[in-house]
Amino acid sequence: MATFGTINIGLINPNTNAATTRAMVSIAQRAVPAFNIMGLTAQHGPMMIQNRLALDASATEVVRLGQSVQALQGLIVSAFGDPGVAQLSKDNPTPVVGIGGAAARLAARRGGALAVVTTTPKLADQIDMLMQDQCGAARYLGCFLTVGDPEALMQDPEGLDAAMLAEIKRAAEAGASQVIIGGGPLGMAAERLADRSPIPLINPIRAAAYEMEHRLSIVEKAST
Repeated sequence: MATFGTINIGLINPNTNAATTRAMVSIAQRAVPAFNIMGLTAQHGPMMIQNRLALDASATEVVRLGQSVQALQGLIVSAFGDPGVAQLSKDNPTPVVGIGGAAARLAARRGGALAVVTTTPKLADQIDMLMQDQCGAARYLGCFLTVGDPEALMQDPEGLDAAMLAEIKRAAEAGASQVIIGGGPLGMAAERLADRSPIPLINPIRAAAYEMEHRLSIVEKAST
């Protein structure tokens, strides 16, 4: 693990749910304890991004939040469609990592066929495009979608875990050797299911934190 001084990283939650932000910050903090993770919660928008219109609209709030805080060494955008990442990357001198792209790149480095399990069918096309763009030569098998209303599932952790585990098993039967859990708010479910899954899971929040650690370690080495 890289050795850092105090490294302040902003984690942006484009959903307006502060409790979700705190849970995602906790996951990223456990992944890279050397970081000081600061949660930034959207002030405008939905409690849960469920379709392309909401995803696209959230990019404006992501950019606003990313530009609102000074003295950060990096930003993690904790929405699986990576809204606003391209714009922030252009305007920000520090690294910006979206959890969706980071998960796809980690899966590609690990090798083998991959799939995404998620709860939001109306985002499947956007997820597919992001995965195909970021997973390189890895074989991508597509999205495996839970049955039921996404918001209702999020209010029922036991039901959510059962629904996601069923899709993880279906992805494994289709040939996936690893599954990405497709959503920042689903990061808590990814943690709970890690030991129950028949194949390795990638928690995208952890993937983004690890990538940020790697990118900052490269910057640190270049400056010494």
